[in-house]
Amino acid sequence: MEDFIGTDKFKEVEEQYAPMISALIRKVNIYRDFELYRQVGKVALWQAWMRFDGEKGDFTPFAFRTVHGALLDELAREGKYAKLFILSEGGHFDELEAPLREEKLPEWIESIDLKEKERKLLKELFVEDKAVKQLAELYGISVAGMKKKRARLLEKIKDSDSFRNRD
Repeated sequence: MEDFIGTDKFKEVEEQYAPMISALIRKVNIYRDFELYRQVGKVALWQAWMRFDGEKGDFTPFAFRTVHGALLDELAREGKYAKLFILSEGGHFDELEAPLREEKLPEWIESIDLKEKERKLLKELFVEDKAVKQLAELYGISVAGMKKKRARLLEKIKDSDSFRNRD
C-alpha cells in the first residue's frame, strides 16, 4: 500500500485516495461547489505526497490530516470572502463594507492594571491585527512563547473587575 511513495505515479495515489477526499468533503459538511473542494483535496493530497517522509510514519494518516486541513482552510477563506459580498435582487454582487478595524482598545481596558509592555502587545494583537508569528519574530521569542504571553494576557484581562463589569 505504501509502495507508491517516492515514485512518479501520482495518478495511482489520486485514484486510491479519491474516496477519502469525498468522505472528508462530506465530513466537513460541504454541500455545494463539490468540484472546487474535490480539487482543493487533490492539491492537498499532492502536497502531502510530495512532503511525505516514510521514516516519520504512514502516508494515509498524513494525507488525511493534510487534506482535512486544506478543506477547512478553504472553507474559512470562502467564508471571509462571502461576508464581503451579497447577491442583490438584480443578480449582481453588491460589495458590503468590510468591517472596520478598531483604532483603539475599549475604554474599560484602561482601568485594568497592565504593564506598558502588556498594553503594547494587546494593541499589536487586536488593534494593529498583527499575527502571533509576526509578533514572535518582533519580540525575539518562539511562536509558542508568544502564544503563552497572549494567553496569560487574556487571562489577566478576564480575571479583572473591569472585564466583568464592562458595558
